[in-house]
Amino acid sequence: MEQHISRKDVFIHPTAEVSPEAQIGAGTRIWGLAQVREGAVIGAECILGRGVYIDARVHIGARVKIQNYVSVFEGVTIEDGVFIGPHVCFTNDLLPRAITPDGRLKGAQDWQITPTLVRYGASLGARTVVVCGVTIGEFALVGAGSVVTRDVPPHALVYGNPARQHGYVCRCARPLSELREEHGQLVGWCPACQCLCPLPAHSAGRR
Repeated sequence: MEQHISRKDVFIHPTAEVSPEAQIGAGTRIWGLAQVREGAVIGAECILGRGVYIDARVHIGARVKIQNYVSVFEGVTIEDGVFIGPHVCFTNDLLPRAITPDGRLKGAQDWQITPTLVRYGASLGARTVVVCGVTIGEFALVGAGSVVTRDVPPHALVYGNPARQHGYVCRCARPLSELREEHGQLVGWCPACQCLCPLPAHSAGRR
């Protein structure tokens, strides 16, 4: 029996292609030429820009903004409040081949998907490439054009090819200054917010 999936208050542009088996949260907007595959789960109040591709069984949280022509392939999980700039590409196969060793065209059973996780509040700049198997930490900021090949710590500012860390950012995305330890906790000062931002314990030395 076909399962009915409610799409209350969802906007889907007439040129978008959204599988009836995808779950779309209330208030989400899906713009022209976007494609959302079967089994995908998209939370409430998300925005999917023009030409966005969401593969089968991808999980996306609430209030996520995905800009034009982003590709999110199976195996990727995106938590709430994430920003993904235009033309960002997520990969999902560390050993890509079109054919098997005996020359057969690879089928679904031949692929080995490697998962990727983007944590709450993180931001990825335009044309970032994310090599699968990594975790991008909460409120991390990845600069435009970067190639992410390893885990990114929470609040870290990374950029380049390969992406390397160049400091830390606040929840507001501005750089943190005056990193210091208080009561055993590493913190950074945000001049814009006038507040201290706690950083992960393993961050010492990555300044």
